Amino acid sequence: MKKILVIGSNGQLGNCIRKIAPDFELDYEFIFTDSQTLDITNEDQIKEFFSESKPEFCINASAYTAVDLAEKEEDSAFAVNAEGVGNLAKACADNKTIFIHVSTDYVFDGETNLDYSEDDFTSPLGVYGKSKLAGEELALENNYQTIIFRTSWLYSEFNKNFVKTMLNLFSQKEELGIVADQFGQPTNANDLAEAIMNIIESPVKTFGIFHFSNYPETTWFEFAQKIADFSKSSIKLNALTTEQYPTPAKRPKRSTMCLDKIENVYGIEPKHWENSLEDCVNILSN
Repeated sequence: MKKILVIGSNGQLGNCIRKIAPDFELDYEFIFTDSQTLDITNEDQIKEFFSESKPEFCINASAYTAVDLAEKEEDSAFAVNAEGVGNLAKACADNKTIFIHVSTDYVFDGETNLDYSEDDFTSPLGVYGKSKLAGEELALENNYQTIIFRTSWLYSEFNKNFVKTMLNLFSQKEELGIVADQFGQPTNANDLAEAIMNIIESPVKTFGIFHFSNYPETTWFEFAQKIADFSKSSIKLNALTTEQYPTPAKRPKRSTMCLDKIENVYGIEPKHWENSLEDCVNILSN
């Protein structure tokens, strides 16, 4: 039975993988770790863990994701998002393990009207994006058997995310301002978990970078509107500009990604974001 090591199992994606793991238990043994049981910034600990467990696949669902706080905690962001990823990639290479790593649309600056392809020039605006890009580079440099998923606006029924934050605010406020001039693609982490398992089950592996999200593009304002619609909230939403809602870290204006490659190579068809969002809101509402 092949082993799948899931790093960061207490995060959104990790929980979504844990949720569907029973569907694959006849063929795979899942090993779930978190920062308490496996510190990816500790290279010696990583080497020892891989030597003992010898997984065929390693899914890195861990990350430093505090985008604004990263501007003050650059060392912490790079330790997890770059150095830790490099440690995992090296251990995977030493053990002939396929490395599946999750990155972000924030590696782009968002200054284009075209959808970003996997080969487009990267130019992150803040520390978070820079640390994630460094992680991509270290992953590919240290293990040729690496598959990188760039995803965006991740949410689920687990942990803290935009959807859960909105639902909480809707129950507390009568009116709310949401940024309406930043464009991107929401991604249900459950869909990402399924896509990762589809690739693991694929008989032929193509390595490299792949973009995955739900489609098409939307804004944070339209995203919030749909959350309100699906939850039957009477909240009044007001459209704001980025200038009206300043944040410590600058966000891409339009980080929409082209999703053709993963469909052409692996046959994975992304879902419409509204359908995936409705599924999530229904889970959270029941």
